[in-house]
Amino acid sequence: MTPTHPFDRALELDVRDADTRRGRTHPEWANMVGPFGGITTAILLRAIETHPGCIGAPLAVTVNFAGPVADGDFDISLRTPRTNRSSQHWIAELSQDGDVKTTATAVFGIRRDTWADTEARPPNAPPPEQLTPGGGPEVVVAWARLYDMRFAEGAFPGPDAQPSPASQIALWVRDRERRPVDYPALAALCDVFYPRVFQRRGGVVPVGTISMTTYFHADQQELDALGGDFVLACAHADRFTHGYSDQSAQVWSRGGALLATTHQIVYFKA
Repeated sequence: MTPTHPFDRALELDVRDADTRRGRTHPEWANMVGPFGGITTAILLRAIETHPGCIGAPLAVTVNFAGPVADGDFDISLRTPRTNRSSQHWIAELSQDGDVKTTATAVFGIRRDTWADTEARPPNAPPPEQLTPGGGPEVVVAWARLYDMRFAEGAFPGPDAQPSPASQIALWVRDRERRPVDYPALAALCDVFYPRVFQRRGGVVPVGTISMTTYFHADQQELDALGGDFVLACAHADRFTHGYSDQSAQVWSRGGALLATTHQIVYFKA
């Protein structure tokens, strides 16, 4: 049966052989150039977690966007160079016609009950019900229309926007159809931020993520409790220099649980 939700359609993969999967791009997830990086990360994660040899749940994934993915089919090759007692390491490559477009490394692990604490604290933000929907990049990219975004700080710069002295952003976001959050969906949510340079410069400039690393802190029980509810996503950049900038971000549940943290390096031309 063909999946009905656009996220699940994008994650649908055919088995080519034991370690190769074939997928295809979908116009709903189009970005300024190629598909939304968050959906590419989610697809790579799905390819790994559905491999018969996979153990545990994702702890970390790093995706390097080597080149734009063209519309159409792509292949994902998978290999696991090492499996330890409680962790497993994966390498994935996404290619089209033999040309590598994206590479990834991932670590899966078996979570254990241990001492725990969270030093980070979520930003102060009104509940999503008190904020107006909209204000995101849905005016320029297709994928953003699939999310309900409610900005507490740092809405997408409009035509009359002025440069901002700071790059902080905070928004409540959920799937527009309230699809429950699993690990691939959480990976995609970690990339919902428009580039920080847009906010600092007060408008759209040529830009692209080069590398993105996501750390998953939520266990399956926390994801099950989250369901399709809003998450609070916040991000900032530390430096813009020589055509590159960074971004550090956190994703929180409504109840204040830190679900994921993520870091990326971005190319820009401004």
